Amino acid sequence: MRLPPLRFQPILKPRAWGGDHFDRPAGALDADQSIGESWTLADLPTSVADGRSVVESGPLAGHSLHDLVESNPDAVLGTAAPTVAGGFPLLVKILDAAKNLSVQVHPTPRYVEDHPDAAVKTESWFVLEAGPDAFIYRGLRPGADADSLRRAIASGDGILDLLVKIPVAAGDCIHLPSGTCHALGADVRVIEVQTASDTTFRVWDWDRNDPDRPLHLDAAMACITPGDSPSSPTASAPLTRRSETPAVEAHGVRRRRLCTAGEFTIDHLDLDAGTHAVTIGSTPVILVGLEGDLSVVDAEDRRTRLVPEDTVLLPASCNAPRIECESPGRVLQVEIPAKPGVRLA
Repeated sequence: MRLPPLRFQPILKPRAWGGDHFDRPAGALDADQSIGESWTLADLPTSVADGRSVVESGPLAGHSLHDLVESNPDAVLGTAAPTVAGGFPLLVKILDAAKNLSVQVHPTPRYVEDHPDAAVKTESWFVLEAGPDAFIYRGLRPGADADSLRRAIASGDGILDLLVKIPVAAGDCIHLPSGTCHALGADVRVIEVQTASDTTFRVWDWDRNDPDRPLHLDAAMACITPGDSPSSPTASAPLTRRSETPAVEAHGVRRRRLCTAGEFTIDHLDLDAGTHAVTIGSTPVILVGLEGDLSVVDAEDRRTRLVPEDTVLLPASCNAPRIECESPGRVLQVEIPAKPGVRLA
């Protein structure tokens, strides 16, 4: 079965730190709620409220991504591995941070071994917009560890001194392996590509003292990567700048590799006006619009739009997909590694 390009209805999530960027469907949310996240591709367990994307248009409109993976796993995933629960392995969000997000950490593989209700969460941010003094925190400083962080939280002093603060600008890509203590600062909008998990352990919430946002210190401390660890994120470059990354040019496309991780890769594509083939190997491809009014079309001429902040999934079985650009455009292309020993039907 050959599946067409798929675009999903955005799932809006109220957040204490959210802004006013996202359009609100009439009657969908309270007017006083700040929207922090738009989930543009999601397939999480039913324990997560509103955690499954639904196809917005085309011949499969109304079908959830979960149903498509469940009924046609080879057609959707090809040789990509599903989640433990049999779902799509990645989650794509747009984050609109008007205020600082909590200092937090996500579960590591070692933690998940002993806590099967948790799921590993590795993620990357691509910065869409950032204020002049925008920043993030990524990792603990050398010499800092879970114990020193716990002491700082107990005393209420010196917490941020233990974290690595990094200025960010539009076009930056920041990789956050599971176990990385991190926070997205205020006045930043990002695309977040991550493994399919919604498990977050808050370490510190800027003294907001919101009863709906509890801290999870014991779980967080069990996951945090120390600053001196060989696997510490501070041992690698803090970010990749699109403007400083060499491009590989071919057939009107300039491709820049922004992230290579075990769970996914992220490329930034500058597209000339015209038609551009998208190569699909044996796994799905995800496209996220950055600039331009584009269309994604398959060999059967089944098409869907791709405008800024839209996400389009090209299933592994999608037949000869292409991007049509009436004017120059930009997209992120996310790919998933193959699982050895599995074959595309």
